Amino acid sequence: MSRTVIITGGANGIGKELVLQYAKKHYKVVIADVNEQAGKELEKLCLDKQYDVYFVKTDVSEVKEIEQLITSAIDRYSTLDILINNAGISKWKSPYEITVDEWDKVVNTNLRSVMFASREAAKIMKANENGGKIINIASTRAFMSEENSEAYASTKGGIVALTHALAASFSQDHIQVNAISPGWIETGDYNSLREIDHLQHFSNRVGKPSDIAKACMYLTSEDNEFVTGTNLIVDGGMTKKMIYEE
Repeated sequence: MSRTVIITGGANGIGKELVLQYAKKHYKVVIADVNEQAGKELEKLCLDKQYDVYFVKTDVSEVKEIEQLITSAIDRYSTLDILINNAGISKWKSPYEITVDEWDKVVNTNLRSVMFASREAAKIMKANENGGKIINIASTRAFMSEENSEAYASTKGGIVALTHALAASFSQDHIQVNAISPGWIETGDYNSLREIDHLQHFSNRVGKPSDIAKACMYLTSEDNEFVTGTNLIVDGGMTKKMIYEE
């Protein structure tokens, strides 16, 4: 019996690759995204390939829409095995200038959504014989920063902490909760990258969305019954590379 996965922010970028990879492996996939046009286009692409996918327009910054998303997934597929909290936005703005509303929008979309999507999913997963698995997409920006990135960085750091807290709270229900922190994952024109971009990595190349999909597949595998509460950094070694400016 194929398993069901919800992927938030699933219409573009890393989320789109996750949708395609899970669908290709015969998972039942619920695409959740605020971008209705992109979501519908991806749904059609998958259906044309005879993949079992379903798009639900969802603004994860609104808890009521998260609740509706879970209800729609259950109405469609009867159960839920995997949740990937991938949706996120950024706001690069000086801490002197960012408004409360701008701050709250980033926090509610990136961090609050993880808490309440995980809670609503866990209510379903705990009734499963084998529990469930939750993956939260964080970022290496939880550990290193550029200027004017306070809103984004704080949410990604919060996701890492929330992950191990939820892993503890859901452990008795056999629900594993892990995070993945991508580094530089190029979602645009990969061929336009420069040699210097690739050489910033021990892997000698910039990351691709497929690298994150592989990590998700590992953590959500039915064989993975042990790894939980962790944060897997997938960055080609970039955050471990010591750099001195000359």
